[in-house]
Amino acid sequence: MKLDGCNALITGASAGIGREFARLLAGRARSLVLVARRLDRLEELQRELTARNPKLTIHTRAVDLADKTQRHGLIKWLKDERIEIDFLINNAGLGDMGAFATSDPEKIEQILLVNMVALTSLTRELLPPMIEAKRGGILNVSSSAGFLPIAGFSVYAATKAYVTSFSEALRAELRETGVSVCALCPGPVHTEFNEKAQRTAEGPDLPRADFVYVSATYVAKAGLNGIEHDRPLVIPGLAMKIGMFLARITPMPLLRLTSSISAKRFD
Repeated sequence: MKLDGCNALITGASAGIGREFARLLAGRARSLVLVARRLDRLEELQRELTARNPKLTIHTRAVDLADKTQRHGLIKWLKDERIEIDFLINNAGLGDMGAFATSDPEKIEQILLVNMVALTSLTRELLPPMIEAKRGGILNVSSSAGFLPIAGFSVYAATKAYVTSFSEALRAELRETGVSVCALCPGPVHTEFNEKAQRTAEGPDLPRADFVYVSATYVAKAGLNGIEHDRPLVIPGLAMKIGMFLARITPMPLLRLTSSISAKRFD
């Protein structure tokens, strides 16, 4: 897919990887639709990007993607404003860190709705016009967590397994349509995601190995490069590429044992 002159919609654009997508596309896109719950952050980003790129058209929309009515409202607004999106970046995502049995049911539902339902719904709404135009791209931000059973991160990892599988299947369906689909599967990234996923400030964190961490900018660049070169899946960072390769060839009984041992942190 050619990114120059695209009309992109980015979910979760107010911070982290989503914000970096917007910054990187600002000098190349024709227009950006920035979607997140925090309008003040979106407007701040809009001012930043407009100052650097005065000719760029930027729309900001405060949307809770877990809310079906608000999602439908976003689609209706795009149609009413005749904004044709040819590049969808499904970046918004939520996580929860801790034992599933003690999780907040409402938060779990929010994770399912944002990570899977909203991503699928937006893709379904915006894909047909791309197929008709014979051009477009869908970049789904998944996670390397989706390749593994991760105790204490069970729901998040499962939703990302869905995103990766959905992306691969969709890509197969869209062969020779002119529409590219890529799953971006980063490992740990320096964003506020972990803080929001933790239940308390003193709660257990995922095992920290600084050498596998990459910046949000690095991840966003890798994702855009992946969609531009029509790659099916991108794992940013050499350490994570090696780690995920080893994980894929590790026998499931050993993965189960490792997961059981790590689960003791949440006892």
